[in-house]
Amino acid sequence: MANQTVMIGMSGGVDSSVAALLLTTTAMDCVGVTMQMWDLPDCEDARSIARQLGISHKVLDCRDAFRSMVIDPFVASYEQGFTPNPCILCNRTMKFGLMLDIARGMGYDYVATGHYAQIRQDPETGRFLLLRAEDLKKDQSYFLYDMTQEQLSRTFFPLGRLTKNQIREIAESRGLVTAHKHDSQDICFIPDGDYAAFIRRYTGKDFPSGDFLDQSGKVLGQHKGAVAYTLGQRRGLGIALGEPTYVCGKDMGKNTVTLGPNSALFRRSLTAGKFNWIVLPHGEAPIPCTAKIRNTQADQPATAYPHPDGTCRVVFDSPQRAIAPGQAVVLYQDEVVLGGGTILSADDEG
Repeated sequence: MANQTVMIGMSGGVDSSVAALLLTTTAMDCVGVTMQMWDLPDCEDARSIARQLGISHKVLDCRDAFRSMVIDPFVASYEQGFTPNPCILCNRTMKFGLMLDIARGMGYDYVATGHYAQIRQDPETGRFLLLRAEDLKKDQSYFLYDMTQEQLSRTFFPLGRLTKNQIREIAESRGLVTAHKHDSQDICFIPDGDYAAFIRRYTGKDFPSGDFLDQSGKVLGQHKGAVAYTLGQRRGLGIALGEPTYVCGKDMGKNTVTLGPNSALFRRSLTAGKFNWIVLPHGEAPIPCTAKIRNTQADQPATAYPHPDGTCRVVFDSPQRAIAPGQAVVLYQDEVVLGGGTILSADDEG
């Protein structure tokens, strides 16, 4: 690996700090960068770690690109009634898109981050594969399914075979200031988790109230703007029906939100678009796999049917709760990520 160079994304947290530490023990030439994408990042801790490791550190002003490539699509999708995942879009367009472009423009061969995942090259096909991390509790492969072959071939995940406990032990043993720093859990530009309030502030729009409907179309009451509700939501509805009630659907054109019992949320299959296959499927043959429709979900047995138009139908062995259009479905075979896409619709057909 002599004479190869790597740009390390440093957020100021313990994971990226240890990723940088591990890479500096190789023969690679390293530089640390912090991407300023929304508010000012925690640059001081990142700078301190870089100084301790003896590498240079740069701050990249990426705010305009972040707004146009992540926030604007996120807001537009929400306004259309979908439930997008901005972290997936950020990984593809920013951390392994823009940062890789900047790295190569500066003469660096690779980028690296503190993500929990693994990359290997298939000796038979030559394709680069994305795999789960050894620490399944921290695995982030779900958020990385949309990486291209070029991005995978130019990326290192130094933490892929380590557990969180091991990473903190390494940081503590080297006296890194981030050793006991708490992990960030929130979306960086919506730290309070109130998506609707953010969208109102960001767009300057007022989303009008409308009708809550039951599954037969009967008006049950008034909602506070359909953009504020997500599939499967129970809390914050502001309506009492005498039994547990959940958001089962939205019609943004009619400005209605449909409510129903928990049983109304279960569907057997889905169709996903913008599908990114990391392991190329062979024709349209059924593909046995496991699938996740949210990162926190355990793997669910399923069968995938890729279509020539780039969509993919996923049929689960058992019905799944709250399959939300706009979210991602990610397919696995054991530890290998087959691919994933954006959920377009869900139904009960097998």
